[in-house]
Amino acid sequence: MSSYSMENKQQAVSAGSLCYAAVLTALVFVLTFVPKIPIPLGYAHLGDAIIFASVLFSTRRQAALAASVGSALSDFIGGFPLWIIPTLIIKYVMVEAVFYTVRPDKREWKLTSPRVFFGFFLSAAWMVLSYTVSGSLLYGSWAVGIPMVPGLIGEGVVNMIAAYALAACLIKARFRGYGYSLKR
Repeated sequence: MSSYSMENKQQAVSAGSLCYAAVLTALVFVLTFVPKIPIPLGYAHLGDAIIFASVLFSTRRQAALAASVGSALSDFIGGFPLWIIPTLIIKYVMVEAVFYTVRPDKREWKLTSPRVFFGFFLSAAWMVLSYTVSGSLLYGSWAVGIPMVPGLIGEGVVNMIAAYALAACLIKARFRGYGYSLKR
């Protein structure tokens, strides 16, 4: 009887965690797919704000799944299937950059700390560099990839600001996420 109870509890936690990750994935997808701002070879969007903030309020696995799948799904449905594989990798590394800068060893964090800023900045810089290199490789020329840089930098800056605003609202609302509890 006790093993049955334990088994059900583990399944319920896994189901809840999966549902939370699915909601994050949907948010990343919608904010990547809907507000498309054209830049050379693609578009800028607000999906990275959810990616940055999700690392602060979720488990690493939930954030990585949401970032990679939500963004790749937007590329697929949005008519950029050539970018699916680079996007899966780039968004996964973006999550890792923020996670290992802000929350190594599950340390507590403060939104105003330099660690959070550096994590967001490092992740955005990786995004700019990796999409520029990917564009150059996919289209066979640096002359094609380089024009993406200003739009990608703008996207990174706007998403960092939006992530700070979103995280501040979530902290004020005492949001805890699922599978990760913020200790104050």
